[in-house]
Amino acid sequence: MAKAQARHHELSEEELKQIVAEADTGGRKPTGVTAAIIAATGIAWSLFQLWFASPLPFVFNIAILNDTEARAIHLAFAVFLGFMAYPAFKRSPRTHVPVLDWVLALVGAFAAGYLYLFYSELAQRPGLPTTFDLVAAVVGLTLLLEAARRALGLPMVILALVFISYIFLGAYMPDVIAHRGASLGKGMNHLWLSTEGVFGVALGVSTSFIFLFVLFGALLETAGAGNYFIMSAMSMLGHFRGGPAKAAVVASASTGMISGSSIANVVTTGTFTIPLMKRVGYAPKKAGAVEVAASVDGQIMPPVMGAAAFLMVEYVGIPYVQVLKHAILPALISYIALFYLVHLEAMKADIRGLPRPPSPHSWQIRLMRTIMTISGVIVLAGIVYWGMGWIKDVAGDASFIVVAVLMFFAYLALLWFSAQQPELHIEDPNDEITELPEVGPTLKSGLHFLLPVVALIWNLMVEELSPGLSAFWATSFMIFILVTQRPILALMRGKGDTLAELHQGFRDLYDGLSIGARNMIAIGIATAAAGIIVGTVTLTGIGLVLTEFVEAVSGGNLMAMLFMVAVICLILGMGLPTTANYIVVSTLMAPVVVELGAQSGLLVPLIAVHLFVFYFGLMADVTPPVGLASYAAAGIARCDPIATGVQAFIYSIRTAILPFMFIFNTQLLMIGIDNLWAFFLTVSSAVLANLIFAAATQGWFLTRSRLYETALLLLVTFSLFRPGFWMDQIHPPYNTVPATRLNELVEAAPANGNLRVWIEGITLEGDEISKGVLLPLGDSAENARARLKQSGLTVMALGDSVQVMMVDFGSRAAKLGLEQGFNVTHIELPAKRPAKEWIFIPTLLVLALVVALQRGRARREAE
Repeated sequence: MAKAQARHHELSEEELKQIVAEADTGGRKPTGVTAAIIAATGIAWSLFQLWFASPLPFVFNIAILNDTEARAIHLAFAVFLGFMAYPAFKRSPRTHVPVLDWVLALVGAFAAGYLYLFYSELAQRPGLPTTFDLVAAVVGLTLLLEAARRALGLPMVILALVFISYIFLGAYMPDVIAHRGASLGKGMNHLWLSTEGVFGVALGVSTSFIFLFVLFGALLETAGAGNYFIMSAMSMLGHFRGGPAKAAVVASASTGMISGSSIANVVTTGTFTIPLMKRVGYAPKKAGAVEVAASVDGQIMPPVMGAAAFLMVEYVGIPYVQVLKHAILPALISYIALFYLVHLEAMKADIRGLPRPPSPHSWQIRLMRTIMTISGVIVLAGIVYWGMGWIKDVAGDASFIVVAVLMFFAYLALLWFSAQQPELHIEDPNDEITELPEVGPTLKSGLHFLLPVVALIWNLMVEELSPGLSAFWATSFMIFILVTQRPILALMRGKGDTLAELHQGFRDLYDGLSIGARNMIAIGIATAAAGIIVGTVTLTGIGLVLTEFVEAVSGGNLMAMLFMVAVICLILGMGLPTTANYIVVSTLMAPVVVELGAQSGLLVPLIAVHLFVFYFGLMADVTPPVGLASYAAAGIARCDPIATGVQAFIYSIRTAILPFMFIFNTQLLMIGIDNLWAFFLTVSSAVLANLIFAAATQGWFLTRSRLYETALLLLVTFSLFRPGFWMDQIHPPYNTVPATRLNELVEAAPANGNLRVWIEGITLEGDEISKGVLLPLGDSAENARARLKQSGLTVMALGDSVQVMMVDFGSRAAKLGLEQGFNVTHIELPAKRPAKEWIFIPTLLVLALVVALQRGRARREAE
C-alpha cells in the first residue's frame, strides 16, 4: 500500500512545470550568464521570425532571405537551443550546461546553418557535394538525431534511423521492399544538402507559419489569456452538475485553440480543474481522464490544430481558410459530446456543482444579465465581422489603416470596461471554495484578449493575406497589448505605479518572446527530423511498398484497410509531438488510403484522408503506455497513469469514430453543402449522433441502459452519421457516363466542385493501374480546358477515349496520382434518387422508442 501511495503521489507545481519543460521546452534551467545567453538566443530567434514574416525586408531592401536560407537559420536556432535546453540524460545537470553540450550546440548550429552559410557555393554545384559538404551533412544529421532524442525521445530517432538504414541498405532488404540503394553522397545530398529531406516542406512550414502561431499563443498566455479562459469557463459552468468537469472541457477547448501541446494544455488547465473535479465527486482517474481527453482534442481544434493546419495547406494544396472550414465541425461536435459525456458521468454518480455567489437579485434578473452578457459578445463579434467587411468594400486598400485605428480605440474601450471589474486571480483549487466567480464581471475582465484573434481572422478572411503575414500582424498587435495593458489599466483604475507597470509590460514581452522560442525548440527539431522520413519516401519509393503491404494484409477489404491504417497511425504516433506525428502519418499512410480507397471506389477529397490519419495519430497522446498527457494528468489527480490513460481512451472513442464517419460522409467536413437547410441538417444530425454515441458508450441515456438499448443507440448513431449507407442499399448512388462527356461536365460543374473520374494506365514504374479519382475543379472558367488547367491537368479526346496529355508538377492532379498517358475510362454522376436524409425519419423513430422505454423505466425506478 505504501508503495502504491508513493507511486501515485500528487505532483507539486514545480514537478508539473518540470514535466512540461522536459517534454516541450527543455528541462534545463541554468543561472547567470548561461541563462542570459539562452534567453537572448530565444529572443533573437523570435525577432528573426518576426522579421522574416514581415514586409520590412522588402520595404528597406535589407536582409531579404529566400525560403531555403530561412529554413537553415531556423533549424540552426532550434538545434543550438535544443542542446542548451534539453539535458542528455535524466542524471545530467539541470542547473548548468556542460562543456560538451556547448560544443555540440555550436557544431550543430553550424551544420544546420550550412545551407545558408554556403548557399551560393552549393548552388553552383548542385548534386555534386564535396568532401566538406558530406562531412557537414553527416555531422549535421547525427547531431539532429541527438537533439531529437533529447527533445522528442527515442521513438522519433528509432523511426528516422530505420528509414536512413533503408536508404543505404536497400539492396540487402527482402525482395518485397528491396531497392538499388544509394551511395553516401547521393543519400546525404538528398537528406541534407537539398530541399527534399530535412530542409523540405515540413521545416519550411515550421519556419513560415508555425513559429509565429506558437509565439502568438505564448504571448497570449503571458498576457493572462489562459487565466481568463479558465475563470470564465468556471464562472459560467461551475454550478451545473459536474460543473468543474464541464469547465475543464470548455477551458481546454479555449486554450487548445492556441496551444501546440496537449501536455501543456493538461497542466495549464488541469492544475485548477482536476482537484475541483475530485472535490465534487469524480473519481481521480476519471477527473484526470476528462482533462486528458479535453486537452488532446485541443489539437484538432482550429485555428492552430497543433500546427498541423499549416502543414495541411502545403500537403493537401488548399488555402488555410479551407482547412479551418473542413476541420471545425468534427472538432466542435467532439467537444460537445465530451461535454455531454461528463454530464452523464455526473448523472450516474449524482455529482453536484459548486455554489453560486449569493446575489440580492432574483434568478430571473441574473439569468437576463448572463444572457445579455453572452449575447453582447456575440453581437460585438457580428458587428466586428460585418462592419469590417463593409469597411473593406468602402475603403478598399485603405481599410487596413481604418481597421487598425478602430481596433486601437476598441482596445482602449475594452480596457476601460475591464478596469471597472475586479482583477482575476486563480485561487488554490485545493483550498475550500465557498462560491464561484460572478459570470458578468469575469467575462468583462478580459474581452481585450479577443482583439488579436479578431485581427488574425480579419487578415486571413477579409484581407486574404497569407497565414504567415496574418500571424505577423496579429502577433504585432499582441505585443502592443502585452506592453501597454498593465500601465493603461493602472492609469484607468487610478492605482499603481504606471512606470513600474510599463516596465513589467516590457518584462512580460521579454518572457513571452523567450517562452515562445523555447516552445518551438521541439517543434523545429521534430519537423526537421520528420523530413528524414519524407526524404526517404521520395528517394526510395517506399510509399508504394506500404500500399502493397496494407492491400495484401487487408485482402482488399475497404473497412479492414481503414482499420489497419488507423492502428498503424496510432503506433507511429506514439511518443511524437503533434507536428511530427502528422508529418509521419501523412507521409506514410495518407497515400495508402488514397490509393487503396480509389481502387475500391472510395473517392474522397484529400483533406478528408489527411484528417483521418491525423486524428488517429493524435490518439497516441492518450493511449497507454506512451501517452504523456495521461502521465501529467495522473500526477495532478494522484492516481495510476495507466488507468488514467485507459479511461481517457474510453472517453476519446467518440473522437476516434469521427474519421470513419467523415471519410464516408464528407458533409461532416462542410463539403458539398450548398444551402442553409443542408447545413442545418448536417450539423444537427452530427451533433445528435455523437451525443447518442457518448450515451451508448457510457451505458446511460435517461437512465442506465440495457444491452439491447445500447445496440439501438449505436444503430441510431451510425444512421445519423452515415445515412447514405442505407440509401445505397435501396438505390445505387452513381450512374456511369462515357468519358467523352468530360469537357461538357467540367464546364457545367459548380465552382470549386469535384468530378468522379475513373482512369487506367501504366505508371512510370511500369505498374498497371485502374482507379477512381475525385478530380477537384477550381472556379468557373471560360472553357473546360482552362478549368482543368487550374487543377494541373491537360487532356485530349482520341475517338471514344480521353487521354491525359500533361500533368503539372506539384499540382492537385499530380497529388491524386494522375500521370501523362493515362486514359479516362468513364465518369460517375450522382444518381437521381430520394435524399439520403429521409433515413433520419425511421432513425428518429427508433430513438423515440429508446427514449420511451427509458423514461418509463426511470419513472418506475423513482417510485
